[in-house]
Amino acid sequence: MKFPRRTFLRLSMGAAALPALPRMASAQAYPSRPVRIVVGFPPGGSTDIQARLMSQWMTERLGQQFIVDNRPGASGNIGTEAVVTAPADGHTLLQIVTPHAINPTLYPNLNFDFIRDIAPVICAARLAYVVVVNPSVPVATLPEFIAYAKANPGKINYGSGGPGTPQNIACELFKMMTGLNLVHVPYRGGAPAVVDLIAGHVQVIFAPISESLQQIKAGKLRALAVTTANRLDVLPELPTVGDFVPGYEASGFAGIGAPRNTPAKIITTLNETLEVGLADNKIKTRIVDLGGTVVGGSPAEFRTIISEATKKWAKVIKFAGITAE
Repeated sequence: MKFPRRTFLRLSMGAAALPALPRMASAQAYPSRPVRIVVGFPPGGSTDIQARLMSQWMTERLGQQFIVDNRPGASGNIGTEAVVTAPADGHTLLQIVTPHAINPTLYPNLNFDFIRDIAPVICAARLAYVVVVNPSVPVATLPEFIAYAKANPGKINYGSGGPGTPQNIACELFKMMTGLNLVHVPYRGGAPAVVDLIAGHVQVIFAPISESLQQIKAGKLRALAVTTANRLDVLPELPTVGDFVPGYEASGFAGIGAPRNTPAKIITTLNETLEVGLADNKIKTRIVDLGGTVVGGSPAEFRTIISEATKKWAKVIKFAGITAE
């Protein structure tokens, strides 16, 4: 059968395009619709801010909207369960933070196993806490604070965002390693604890940088040391706790995860996209302003960070006898 020339050319062009279609479809298969990044904490905090940084970057690079979905409650467990039970297709992600390494010990009857059920994608940042005191406390350095606390056992109150929060765990590790007798005063969130520290109702807090930096700069709080292994760019004059308490280190982390069994190609796409984002000066500067240090790296490296933190904080929780409210 002979075809008219116009029909022949049209069919030939269509046939030539066929081999390219599977490749194009494969490249465009993910993401095929908007992606949710579930944040297990309320809007406005450092966890939420970092998730929005990552969501904006991925929206610009991957051609679909990445939307932050705040699911606060139970120290992040409500949000985590929503991701664990979601389809493993890369369209539901989790903002992973330090409480996810604390919760397995604090909540022994969870409906999921975090290490098993969440696939790490990338660790975006390590996050610091800073030891801050009310200016009325007669100390200017961490060694002076340790000496003062030893001379006043049971008379110094430390605040935190509640039992099992990173601030609580960081201070309990400090107590464990120094033998100090500090009295825990829990609050419903870190911000109210800082307000009471400024008012003098508690004397010390191991506070997130994001909740204390402005008060430090304004002279409302006195900073003694940072809890990370190294000094911070945002507070370069401050020593580390480890400078005076050898071996002490208490840093948080933030990153992205997905439901287990998410295809490796999708994990790789997300990891590579975010790795490039973490090298962007605007994102790096914002993370530093939040008291963080950019990390990056492979999913396997992030899994190691989570696993090591889970084991470390389990020891502190058990030693201090901390229980969830």
